[in-house]
Amino acid sequence: MSDASHVPVLLDRVLDLLAPALDVERPVVVDATLGLGGHTEAMLQRFEHLHVIGIDRDPEALARSRQRLAPFGDRVTFAHAVYDQIVDVVHEAGFSSVSGVLFDLGVSSMQLDLADRGFAYAQDAPLDMRMNNEDELTAADILNTYSSRDLARVLREYGEEKFAKRIADAVVAERAREPFTNSARLVDLIRDSIPQAARRTGGNPAKRTFQALRIEVNDELGVYRRALPASLEVLAPGGRVVVLSYHSLEDRITKRAFAEVTTTDVPRDMPFVPAGHEAKFRLVTRGAEMATESEIEENSRARSVRLRVVERNEA
Repeated sequence: MSDASHVPVLLDRVLDLLAPALDVERPVVVDATLGLGGHTEAMLQRFEHLHVIGIDRDPEALARSRQRLAPFGDRVTFAHAVYDQIVDVVHEAGFSSVSGVLFDLGVSSMQLDLADRGFAYAQDAPLDMRMNNEDELTAADILNTYSSRDLARVLREYGEEKFAKRIADAVVAERAREPFTNSARLVDLIRDSIPQAARRTGGNPAKRTFQALRIEVNDELGVYRRALPASLEVLAPGGRVVVLSYHSLEDRITKRAFAEVTTTDVPRDMPFVPAGHEAKFRLVTRGAEMATESEIEENSRARSVRLRVVERNEA
């Protein structure tokens, strides 16, 4: 069996949910988070007439997925872009609309595995965390230049870190002695900043801070807030958007965006919905679906996943 960290999360369920939308003459799916191409490979194998547009901001990920997906030839279009550019990417690939869009959010297994990228707190590495190494802002820049107040805000909002102020104050005090460059020193500082009782549960205490820094470096939530409505805009009638999210911040954005497009402005007690007031989309999943215990056992990354799907109505 392949390394669990490289197994796409909820793979069979994702394929089953996309299948009805792909029962058209020339189906096109946007894999908005191509990564190592695991979901795309499985889609191309199962749906023989499918064309996939794979988007990734990480040049390393694109290079690896190109190699993996080479056997599928021109059935794949690769785009080095941030996924909030989805409408432009689809049009540049020669399509006016698509049958499906897949978002597998968060950091990819490849990015975690490459120590020099600085995403993983378990090993000492440069504090980089850029998904696209052509961008300027790094995690070290944030730690060394943000005020204590701004740093605490980032840790609180994006990491949901209870001890954000303590950590931020400690970072500002420590960087005056020597700027931050590598992750091990930051991990030690976080551990020392959190009360011992709070360290006994919830895994590595650095997890929330590293998540927050990564989100800030890559503007992940801002990009996703723009990308999700854009993906709905480019969807053909009967098409579906499938979202896999791994923390409450992403899932909240998804839930709100889907609720907005699946409700009408017609009062509930009206016996019918007047023409022109129908919801443009319908929810395919009831609430958020989670992984089964057997899937979590096989792939630990599935533990926190939340799956939501919406479909554009035919009308």
